[in-house]
Order: sequence, then structure tokens, then C-alpha cells
Amino acid sequence: AAIRAGAYDFVTKPIEMETLAIALERAAQHRALQNQVKMLSEAVERSQRFGELLGESPPMQELYEVLGRIADSEASVLITGESGTGKELAARALHALSPRAQGPFVSESCAALPPSLIEAELFGARKGAYTGADRDREGLFERAHGGTLFLDEIGDMSLDMQVKLLRVLQEKVYERLGDPEPIPCDIRIVAATHRDLEDMVARGTFR
Repeated sequence: AAIRAGAYDFVTKPIEMETLAIALERAAQHRALQNQVKMLSEAVERSQRFGELLGESPPMQELYEVLGRIADSEASVLITGESGTGKELAARALHALSPRAQGPFVSESCAALPPSLIEAELFGARKGAYTGADRDREGLFERAHGGTLFLDEIGDMSLDMQVKLLRVLQEKVYERLGDPEPIPCDIRIVAATHRDLEDMVARGTFR
């Protein structure tokens, strides 16, 4: 009856100390194995939830907690950290946890976009909007519609483009180059930078 109620083992009276010691040792080993299985199961579940993000350290635990807390939000997110620390992996995990998970995840590095073409890359352009525009051009915002747009190294974007991006965030519309017709914007923006934000704001290179 005790085992059916959840007991691991039992001893009968009069109790023999050697028998009791063996039963306690086996019960302790059983509990340790249960704890290991639980930890492994949690690690597997976490790896499935957070994609390629790995690690069990306190900072990683804090990152998992933050990602889980903001995943359902539609708020824009800025991820900071040194180059090579996995900022895009965090962005992908955030997208996978969000209600937009079935939508596209579009990633682009602002540092790789030529300053003269960054507006066309982001918002798209109509044929003839600028020299060399021999056809309509699809922008990143159009490709990311219904999903998440990840802009890496946002600190390399000019202030003028930051202002235009802010307008999109505020008004939820954008315009293709060469076309004044506003287009509804249904995306979540996740940005990242390796730069020091306080220093960028102080120098007037980031808003």
C-alpha cells in the first residue's frame, strides 16, 4: 500500500540497521537519477524553445527569462553585445517564440548596406526612382511582412535613416522610393549593435 501511494521502498519491524542503510542509499540514488532526468528534460525543452542558444550559466538563464517575457509583445527590441556573442541567435529565438513565428524572419546588416542604397533596400523602390533602377525593387519591409525584421549593427545607420525608421515605427506605414502611396507595415523590428549605447547617444550618432 505504501509503494502504491508513492513510497520507493519499505522496511519491516524489527528494523535491521544494515537493511535500512541499504534502502536509504538506494532511495537516495533513485532521487539523484530523477533529478538528473528532470534537468536533462528541462535542458532539451529549453533548447527546443530557444533554438541554437546554449548555456546554463546565470547570464544565459536571465536571457532565457527575458526572451520568454517579451516574446508575446509587439514592442521593438534592441539587443546589445560584443560581436560574435550570438545577437542574431537571440533575435531568431525571439521570433520563434512570438505569435509571428509562422511569418518570415528577414535579417540584414546595416553595416553591409551602401549608404546611398539603404533606403531602397529597406523600403523598396519603383522603376526609375534612382539611377540604375531599371525595375521595381522589393524592400526588406515588404519581404518581412507579417514576421520579424532583424537589423544588425543598427548603430552604423545614419541619423537621417534612423529618423525615417522611427517614423515607420510610430505610424506603421512606409513609402517606396518613387511612390508616395503609403504602405501598411505589419512587422516587428528587432535591432542589434555591438556599440556602447551611452557613448553613441552622447556623440549624437544614435537616437
